[in-house]
Amino acid sequence: MKRLFIVYNPRSSHYALVKTDIIDKLRDLKGVMVGKFEVAATDVDDNARRLAKVLASGDLVIAAGGDGTATIAINGIMLSRAQNVKLGVIGYGNFNDVARTFGDLKLKDILKGSVKRVYPLECKINGKHWRFGMCYFTLGMFAEACACFDVPKTRKTLRKGGRKTIFSLMTLVKWWLKNHRRKFLPESFQLADSSEESVECKKVSDYMAVNGRTVAKIMKGSDWCLSESEFLSATGRMTKFWKLFKFMTRSVFRRIPGATSDYDCLVFPEATKVMIQAEGEYKQMEGVRTVEISKVGKPLLVVTK
Repeated sequence: MKRLFIVYNPRSSHYALVKTDIIDKLRDLKGVMVGKFEVAATDVDDNARRLAKVLASGDLVIAAGGDGTATIAINGIMLSRAQNVKLGVIGYGNFNDVARTFGDLKLKDILKGSVKRVYPLECKINGKHWRFGMCYFTLGMFAEACACFDVPKTRKTLRKGGRKTIFSLMTLVKWWLKNHRRKFLPESFQLADSSEESVECKKVSDYMAVNGRTVAKIMKGSDWCLSESEFLSATGRMTKFWKLFKFMTRSVFRRIPGATSDYDCLVFPEATKVMIQAEGEYKQMEGVRTVEISKVGKPLLVVTK
């Protein structure tokens, strides 16, 4: 009998919809053993490790929730030793970058859809694996700005629905006005590529590696996830208003400015504290000397229309 795991977060803003639209409907699915994986109130990495332990070859995993839930499913599958595990993502979050990259599927699409190979990014901190990310990694100001959405009052407003994009943008603007004078990355660091050549980055507030169609819903990327090796690499000084305005304008109406890369290594002059995030799931890391971003040799099987 085929096995299906539904990955969901009962504390998410839209869990009620996930329950009625997905969980309740899966009870009537015949010929399939349906298992439920409830996201625990720990962190992405702990949940991913727990999911990896229960997966078996040939399983279908459906992530129903926001980008955080999708990230847990992706990392769980990538960490698992099981073969031919397929992933379907149904977006019930505030941004849904992962779901959008895979085609904004519904439950019926996943149960009948075809399979495509995609290649996530991998981030290593000080030479050791930290996390897989499907759509993007960021370091610096953009990563720290994610914390403003975890304020209880903000989460309550987002839970109500309505004009979430406008509200999210206004929340970010207020955060930027309050915090833009801070230093988010070292004053100077080296950015090396696969040829081991490096450039010096000075007064940079942000680094971004993009692999999916969108970042935070409004910034346009592309289908780099289909490439076995390439992704978009970008840096910028987003603490300056006109630089931020230029970057965001181009990102929203054209495409995020940057250059293709197959390997990035940020080398800091000394061990430092830095905020890093993938798909909105952020973590402050201590004692960071190097951050490496590259593609994963192991493909992820995702369900598309």
